[in-house]
Amino acid sequence: MSAAPRPVRLRWTAPAARWGEATPVGNGEIGGMVLGDARGRIGLNDASLWSGTPDGPRRALDAVVAGGAGPERLAQVRDAVARHDDDETERLLRTFEGPWSQEFLPLGDLHLDLGRIDAAGYERVLDLSSAVVDETFLLDGVPVRRSTWVSAADGALLVELVADAPVSAVVRLRSPLRVAGSDAGVSDGGLAHLSLLVETPVDGAPSHEPDAVAHVWREDGPGSGFDPAAAVAVAVHSDGAATVVPAEDAGAHKVVITGAHRVLLAVTSETNARRWWRHEPQAPRAELVAHAVRRAREVATSDAGALRARHEAAARELLGRSGLELDAPDDGPVDVAALLADADDQALARVIYAYGRYLLVSSSQPGSPPANLQGIWNASMRPPWSSNYTININTQMNYWLAERTGLGELHEPLLDLIERVAGEGRAVAGALYGARGWVAHHNTDPWGYALPVGAGHSPTSWAFWPMGGLWLADHLWQRWEYGRDRDELAGRVLPLLLGASAFALDWLVTGADGTLGTSPSTSPENFFLRADGTSGAVGASSAMDLSLIRATLERTLAAAEAVGGADAALLDEIRAALPRIAPLRVADDGTLYEWGDDSGSLEPHHRHLSHLIGLHPLHAIDVERTPELADAARRTLDARGPGAMGWSWSWKIAMRARLGDGDVARDLLREATTPYPGDPDLDAPPDGSEWGGLLPNLFSTHPPFQIDGNFGLAAAIAEMLVGTGEGTSESPVRLLPALPAAWPDGRITGVRTRGGVAVDLDWRGGRPVALRLHDVVGAGPRDVVVSFAGQTRTVPVGSAVDGGDLFGEAS
Repeated sequence: MSAAPRPVRLRWTAPAARWGEATPVGNGEIGGMVLGDARGRIGLNDASLWSGTPDGPRRALDAVVAGGAGPERLAQVRDAVARHDDDETERLLRTFEGPWSQEFLPLGDLHLDLGRIDAAGYERVLDLSSAVVDETFLLDGVPVRRSTWVSAADGALLVELVADAPVSAVVRLRSPLRVAGSDAGVSDGGLAHLSLLVETPVDGAPSHEPDAVAHVWREDGPGSGFDPAAAVAVAVHSDGAATVVPAEDAGAHKVVITGAHRVLLAVTSETNARRWWRHEPQAPRAELVAHAVRRAREVATSDAGALRARHEAAARELLGRSGLELDAPDDGPVDVAALLADADDQALARVIYAYGRYLLVSSSQPGSPPANLQGIWNASMRPPWSSNYTININTQMNYWLAERTGLGELHEPLLDLIERVAGEGRAVAGALYGARGWVAHHNTDPWGYALPVGAGHSPTSWAFWPMGGLWLADHLWQRWEYGRDRDELAGRVLPLLLGASAFALDWLVTGADGTLGTSPSTSPENFFLRADGTSGAVGASSAMDLSLIRATLERTLAAAEAVGGADAALLDEIRAALPRIAPLRVADDGTLYEWGDDSGSLEPHHRHLSHLIGLHPLHAIDVERTPELADAARRTLDARGPGAMGWSWSWKIAMRARLGDGDVARDLLREATTPYPGDPDLDAPPDGSEWGGLLPNLFSTHPPFQIDGNFGLAAAIAEMLVGTGEGTSESPVRLLPALPAAWPDGRITGVRTRGGVAVDLDWRGGRPVALRLHDVVGAGPRDVVVSFAGQTRTVPVGSAVDGGDLFGEAS
């Protein structure tokens, strides 16, 4: 087989003038946006810094129940749905709405101010294999290199500055949060430090609610016994002289460095929210500060070369597990501006695949909350959509590439979140619906918020959707399908699946024809149009509801059969219910019905594709096993059309890949990776009428920037090249299932299948020429069935098939 794909390096030739031009770095706990300007500004984030408190979800539930929501009112809702009384349905369901989920907040800014730098000759390079940003520039004619990385191994953001002649610099810390204290000092050895103690609000409202109180602070909010405090510290070590300039106001301390050839900065943070997330007791404020300062000082006095080497080794181990090569790149860095201007989709696909994996490694690591709507990077105190977890597609899309591209351990934070949501969702399911198990709706946050959002005045088209937990359950199943860890299946996955299934069973209602369906039911964010011209958002038995419930029940049975020990009575209920669940329906025009009756979509080109969830990410619709439904899915996608925003493009590409529509998938990818021409600081209409694209730093934007587009595009590219089969005759691993004609030659490595196998694949002239299968779960020797263009071949795991055409001449 050919050599492994070459590492991707990205290059920018000017400092960032705005946040959307900066380069992201992170370790899942701390995030940084490297602007590269004369101030050496790095925007700082901590994954645990959210508004809210641990008891917030329970207080919100108590308030909603006190307002009259509950099982009796649910019965009234179902009666209104049956009567097609849309106004009454909307009025009643809004009483089930709680307040908003909480907001992800910025930590602040770090400055390593050099006064000014020469713009000519400036270069900023991000190595997507080592996760390091290297800047080179001249400072008054002196060559300077500034390197930035965030080390998971050492738990700190590092900035190393090396100059060919002595330079001076000023180090500052700033935060938009409420600063409760600051400190600074210099030790006898010249090691200086700055620290800030900050508070997060105990409640926040999204920016799309301009009349709501933006932030509620501890003294104005309910007493919860939780201290929303955090500490950030920077330690500065150099071979020059360090002086601390006293504070003029809170947070105004600065460290002045003179006569230095080398400077090393280490930034650390410590928060009570992180301690809560990790099931640790909260700490007094002084202890938070002392911990952050101590850790920063320890790291800053370490050898910079050793710190970087340790970080690079850990990063390369993760990032090197999978790679893609389509064009024939040289070994130099890719100029990002030229790449965006050139519109070479092979080069862009290679970069987008590597960049998506890099962003996941940087924003999702065990021990911290999962990647949110902006990953781990946010500069706003009121970020778009609160930068929260939107679980009707966006959060799930963040993790589509985790198991598939060899980053399974980075899935762990999402599973941790699911456990927290399930904990709160059990109380919500019982109190609001009289149901067993656990439920989740449209949004959540690290505190496990499980209620409908909307504050009692938001449209039910998006605010009321009780299927969020069932879609999250797909990620529980992915952990088993790709990882094959029986202990995890028995101890973690199955209990959560049983809870999701118990809710699903209690949510089902019996229709006039004896089939089981759902009421009330929405298809997220869309509206239906009846034949009589009336429209609404709430009906019965949407295709998405039926697909998610069926998949959850089937998977719960399969998990229970694999490990045993489950509630036999509940399993009997599942077996009885499955054959009665109403089937998906195909309309006269050949498209798939989105709702249970004959209603059509009010917006034929709506950005959501909820009724096609059975095609992707689920596996219920398949071109070989269910050809009629696959054809209906294709017709539905044709009718939906192209365009919208990053996450919608990503979903469409992944679905086209499952259908084998490679050239259509390529066209969508080309649309999604065009430069965004508008103002990224002004949010576009959420309906998708204004298309998005890529920012100068390759972030996917509508606007606003949402990282699900980046993650989703990388996952969709994998879908185009290697299928997700289990490697059996009934479910073969499809090779090049949606290869565009314009990508005749290439190589992809490390793509995982659902049987715990990693695939390395070379192709030439549009046909596979080399294949190697690796056992990544320790399952031992076995055969895997692979297919291409309708032909199948059995390949032993651990073997390589090289030289020539693997499948002979095309039939």
